[in-house]
Amino acid sequence: MKYNYLNIYNNLIKLTRNKNLYLYLEKNDTFYERLIFLFIHLALFLKHFKVSIPQKNLQELFDLIIRQIELSIREIGYGDVTVNKKMKDFINLFYSIVDQIETMDLENYHNHINFLKKHLNTDKNMDFYVDYFNKYRLFLKNNTLNSFTKDIINLNF
Repeated sequence: MKYNYLNIYNNLIKLTRNKNLYLYLEKNDTFYERLIFLFIHLALFLKHFKVSIPQKNLQELFDLIIRQIELSIREIGYGDVTVNKKMKDFINLFYSIVDQIETMDLENYHNHINFLKKHLNTDKNMDFYVDYFNKYRLFLKNNTLNSFTKDIINLNF
């Protein structure tokens, strides 16, 4: 199966542009907040589909997403040294999020709350975020990887 990584990336970006995520966050919609939401969505996506995607393809997807993030940082106007430093920080943050999601009991409400408080830097509207990411996990469970690779899909959940 040939994976269309750009469509997977675009679908994940569409999820991070959900206005409700920022409305309930009660913060400005900034690049960093979008990146956090992208990393959480991607980590849950990888956790769910890691058994159905070969390791080589997972690496290619990861590489594409990292290249897209780097391009976005460059478009903001940062120089090479700053881009390299920020990318190192962002990759470490992503690995931290992936590690926590891999080891976390996703059914435990308090684990969700603590995880989200840490990464969203807020304690407001945590019930909304726990519910949102539980619905996202259910959405992943009810859809196939193939649905993410076709085109931009309707992500209502």
